[in-house]
This record gives sequence, C-alpha cells and structure tokens, in this order.
Amino acid sequence: MPMGHTATAQAGSGGLTATEHRLANGLRVVLSEDHLTPVAAVCLWYDVGSRHEVKGRTGLAHLFEHLMFQGSGQVKGNGHFELVQGAGGSLNGTTSFERTNYFETMPTHQLELALWLEADRMGSLLAALDEESMENQRDVVKNERRQRYDNVPYGTAFEKLTALAYPEGHPYHHTPIGSMADLDAATLEDARTFFRTYYAPNNAVLSVVGDIDPEQTLAWIEKYFGSIPSHDGKQPPRDGTLPEVIGEQLREEVREEVPARALMAAYRLPHDGTRECDAADLALTVLGGGESSRLHNRLVRRDRTAVAAGFGLLRLAGAPSLGWLDVKMSGGVEVPQVEAAVDEELARFAADGPTPEEMERAQAQLEREWLDRLGTVAGRADELCRFAVLFGDPQLALTAVQRVLDVTAEEVQAAAKAQLRPDNRAVLVYEPVEPAEPADAADTDETDTDAHEGADQ
Repeated sequence: MPMGHTATAQAGSGGLTATEHRLANGLRVVLSEDHLTPVAAVCLWYDVGSRHEVKGRTGLAHLFEHLMFQGSGQVKGNGHFELVQGAGGSLNGTTSFERTNYFETMPTHQLELALWLEADRMGSLLAALDEESMENQRDVVKNERRQRYDNVPYGTAFEKLTALAYPEGHPYHHTPIGSMADLDAATLEDARTFFRTYYAPNNAVLSVVGDIDPEQTLAWIEKYFGSIPSHDGKQPPRDGTLPEVIGEQLREEVREEVPARALMAAYRLPHDGTRECDAADLALTVLGGGESSRLHNRLVRRDRTAVAAGFGLLRLAGAPSLGWLDVKMSGGVEVPQVEAAVDEELARFAADGPTPEEMERAQAQLEREWLDRLGTVAGRADELCRFAVLFGDPQLALTAVQRVLDVTAEEVQAAAKAQLRPDNRAVLVYEPVEPAEPADAADTDETDTDAHEGADQ
C-alpha cells in the first residue's frame, strides 16, 4: 500500500491541508479534503513540457497532449470526453514550457470513474495510438496554430518575444505550439518513444481535491495506478540558466495587418519559487496590473497615447521568468513617444519605489488572485501539482499567499531597479500595414471540429 502522512494545517495556509503519498511505482499523490460542495477535482501533472524537446521535434509535448484524448486501451475514440461529460463532469488538458497536465472536475460519486480513465491513459495509451489518430491530431494542432498564432492580430508576439529573450539553443527559445515544419516531421515512432519516456508514474504527480474520503480515494488510486510500471529512461531538461540581465536591448519590428501600433517587451526576471520573483510580481502589479496601475494612469488616462497598457509576469522555474509589457497605442501616436513615457515611469519607480497605498493595493490584488485559485477544488489541485512537480513540495501552494504578503516595499523597489531597465529587455514593435487582397476561397483553412482544444502557454 502507498506510504503517506496525516494532514496538519500550516501557519499561513488559511486552514487548508494536504496529505502526500507515494506508490511503489513512484507515482506521487496529493490529497486535500474540502466538503463545501459535492465535487472532486482530479489533476495529473507530467513532468514534461516544451523545454524537454529537441531541435527538429518542437511541438511534440503539445501534440501528445492532444493524442491523450484519442482513446486508450479500454476507451475508444472520443470516449474519455463522452464518459466524463456524460457523468456531469468537465475536463481538459494544457501544455506549457515546464509541464503537461490533464484534469477533471466530477460529482463526488463519479470520482472513481475519473481515476480509472486517467490510469487507463497512463497505462495503455500505446494500445490505441496509431497512424490514423496521429494524423488526425497533427491536423488539429496545425489548425490550432493557425487560429491562435498565425491568423490573429499580434498572434505571433509571444513566439517572437520568447525567441528574442532566450537565445538560440536555449530550452525555452521555442514555445509549446511548435513549428509547422516540426509538426509535419513528427512520426508515430517519435510519439511512441515520447510516451514511453515521459508518461510514466514516476514522472507524474496526481492530486485529488474536494469532497473525498481520503482512505477510499487512496485505495482507488492504488487499484488503478499501482500496477503501471515505472520508467527510468528520462533525461533531465537542458540547463536554462542565463545571466540576470540580458546586457542589451534586443529589438524587432513587425509589419502586419493589426488594428493599431503596439509596443511589447519581455524583461528577464528572477526564477519562480524565489522571494525575488514575488517582489518582481508586486512591482509589475503596481506598474501595470489593472486600471489603477501607473502605466494605465499615465498612458491611457493622462496622456491618452494608448488604449490599453498592462504589465504581467510569466513565472518560470527552469529559466528566468519574463515580465511582459503590452501597450496598444491610440491612433496616430508614434512608438518613441510611448516608449519614452514607459521608461520614465519605470525609472521613477526604480528611484522611489512603491507608495504604501500602492503596496497595499498590489498585495491585496495578488492575494485575491491566489485565494481565487486555492478556493476552487480545480485551482487548488492544479497548484498542489505545480509546487510538487516544479519545487518538490506541494505544501508550498498552501502558504504562497503569506509569502507575497511578507515582501517589503524595499524588496519591490530593488527588483525594479535591478531588472526593469532598457538593457534587460526584448522589444517587439508592431506597425500596421494595409490589408492584403482577399485569398481565394479555396485556400481557406478548414474548421477545427475536434472536441478537445488544448491550451498552450
């Protein structure tokens, strides 16, 4: 039987608890009781994302996320969706640089079904993986790329800025969606090797949160997952370490059919899981987190040079995080005018730091966002998995709010002064062009009718 320990509420956890267990095959299990509503969330994180991919096979992690919804040993075709939704549940999966996850929220009495389905995929997907399902999902993912990246205004910004911020050869240089050429090049044997390497119980964390009986839940997990063999062939991801500061401003101009000029930038920031990253998060919240932020007040309300201005944080554990600036300009306004105003606000913040009122507002904003996540069974299940996979300790999820509240104004100012500077950013400038002539109707992309639409970061 699995090994585990009892739950004890930690200081700063808001009374939330979680217990940890490990099966003999290496599967880590995290359980958290919450009897407020008669539902249970199942979340399964595999420690594999686009950072594990190699040149020439980008997009394979995301493609495989889709393949996991194409049937398994005892569930044919679209059966996973049909069974979960037929039982009153919801489900999906997503891929990022650092993980692939699958999740269901079920009525309590249908929890066993969700566990059986996830175990069947983990243990027997290769029985259902064939050329037909491979080609089907390859086309779906390529169409997803067209719809979310290639054929929408500013759609390739994330991909372009990531490629600028992380140098060629870096494991985060490419985004999870992958390139069209690499998606075309992926073979069925590539997919089978990928599954054998990464979709093993000793490379996964399973969390179950909600109206559960922990003893019964653990018995079901042992029953369905316990016989799946472990696999030891996984190689660690390539080192994502980089200097704290880029050392120069990297810049690219994009001329496309977009509604307005845009200034976007990615600043290199501390790794997720550090106090410095929390301080940077607070700095970005003061500067660009919502309509009360400095950049919104300066650019949108006062100067009226922009219609939208925001600053957010892409937290990453295996590489420097990115501070993400996004400004959409008012008609006729030139980029240098807006860029100078942004730099002026960042310099002022670095020199003076946040006011007490700004600190209180920013901490309250991040606290609310964290409590929103932990307050739902699905959100808490996801965070427990995240901290277990990326930082080795799911309990850290329950005290994350307190860590944000412990950060001082001096630390926030120091984070801004150290890294929110012109020589530590990749910049993307969008210049609108006149629309091209309409393409012939015969060249129009076909519609994606697949039930599963995976998300990628």
